[in-house]
Amino acid sequence: MLILYNSLTREIESFVPLKDNGVKMYTCGPSIYQRPHIGNYRTFLLEDVLQRYLEYKGYRVIRTLNFTDIEDKSIQEAQKQKTDVFELTQRYAEVFFEDLKILRIKPPTYNPRSSTSVEQAVLLIQELLKKGHAYWYKGNVYFDPLTFKGFGKLAHLDMSRWPRVKRRYHRDTYPGNRWNLGDFILWHGYKEGDTVYWDTAIGRGRPAWNVQDPAMVTQTLGFTIDIFCGGEDNLVRHHDYVIAIAESVSGKPLARYWLHFAHLLVDGKKMSKSKGNLIYTDDLLKAGYTGEEIRFFLIYGYYRMRLNFSYDRFKNTVFKLKRAYEMIEAIRNTDAKESDKKVKELSERLKPDFEKNMDNDLHTRQAFDGLLSTLSQLAGLAVKNRISTGDAKRIISTLGSIDSVLQVLKLNDQSFLHQVH
Repeated sequence: MLILYNSLTREIESFVPLKDNGVKMYTCGPSIYQRPHIGNYRTFLLEDVLQRYLEYKGYRVIRTLNFTDIEDKSIQEAQKQKTDVFELTQRYAEVFFEDLKILRIKPPTYNPRSSTSVEQAVLLIQELLKKGHAYWYKGNVYFDPLTFKGFGKLAHLDMSRWPRVKRRYHRDTYPGNRWNLGDFILWHGYKEGDTVYWDTAIGRGRPAWNVQDPAMVTQTLGFTIDIFCGGEDNLVRHHDYVIAIAESVSGKPLARYWLHFAHLLVDGKKMSKSKGNLIYTDDLLKAGYTGEEIRFFLIYGYYRMRLNFSYDRFKNTVFKLKRAYEMIEAIRNTDAKESDKKVKELSERLKPDFEKNMDNDLHTRQAFDGLLSTLSQLAGLAVKNRISTGDAKRIISTLGSIDSVLQVLKLNDQSFLHQVH
């Protein structure tokens, strides 16, 4: 049985979906005012592995991956570039989808944008106003965390320390990992000169960032889902805000499982524009690496541990994948009539060992290392011509099933299977 670390309970838990064969999954997508870097893609890739493994286990996954396109930063960047915010964000949305193809990330079932979910955001805000969780102040709408019992349960906040003196935070986001001990904004009321706004049932303005995810998840998947995913930075403020908004409206738990993926570092430092250490998919492609190799590096590591990128480490990790290719080639080219007695035992170990490691909180590194160890023994027999053609086909087929999750062995193409003669 699959077990996962639930950020909400801070415990390893058996995965039991709300419905027997279906899984509703929400993955926080990119803010598309700039190009996503490989650190962003680490999260999206690990979420892709989770979805593919659930499907491997027989679940039907319905997944939403959102685009944030109308937050403060998007508007500021559009003004800086002297362009329309929707032209800016469409440009980076197209780049994102190109990268998804290169990195073999499955397209989501739903891909809403903040700008296409304004009506739902307004409906949520109306409910929050009606129930006393939100209020108007100087043309904006704010959420009062003290009205929601259980606020901060994801971050395990001590709410007894929350100030009773009213404070309001009017920006969408704030730098750093500090908690803003006060009320957060839900609706930016229109101000003279604003270029992004809607005329709605609550007036002219735009939804703030923290209400955009609740709008998009409830619009596409409903008020209760199985898994809510995101980067570890969302553990500070944002996801607790999302919970407070959605659960204040519905009175039901938003998600049964909360998963957060650790960041990618570059030479031990967080990636940032100011540090000048951003690395993009294109940078690695231009250096001669493939999409599969980039994908492999970013998923080869436990999702709850930060992964450190350096070009030497990248090269050494990719070498493991190249070794796997050589071993598969050796097995593919065997033409013996009979197999060594060890072949049956080794080939039958491939899937159980893979599943054992993946069931253990998605240990992709252990899963691949175990696979490589068994492949090495099989390849050793293959070069001695001790694997029959029939067994070689069965091994390649098994590897193809495993690669439906990993997507790095280039075995999901049926044409490869036909090359085993």
